[in-house]
Amino acid sequence: MLAEISVFPLDKGSKGLSFYVAQSMRIIEDSGLDFEIHALGTLIEGPSDKVFEVIRKCHENIVDQSDRVVTYVKIDDRKGATGRIAGKIKSVEEQLGKDLPKG
Repeated sequence: MLAEISVFPLDKGSKGLSFYVAQSMRIIEDSGLDFEIHALGTLIEGPSDKVFEVIRKCHENIVDQSDRVVTYVKIDDRKGATGRIAGKIKSVEEQLGKDLPKG
């Protein structure tokens, strides 16, 4: 399963939310799943039960610190597929005939 998540408090961070993003990143890193952070969220790849567990932990962590939390989740679940974070980008690059900028 490939999931893109974004979790943030609505009642914090008038000057930024990196403090809360960093907490979620620790949870994601500790999970041992493959992931890639980008400007508006994080991609996580792994078995669905583990991915959902990480999403729940990230959400609950912010709920514990905030009165209102928004969690966006987008899922692409393709049976038997692995290595899709890099694979999806590579497929588009092949169609374009060039590498895309990273990071």
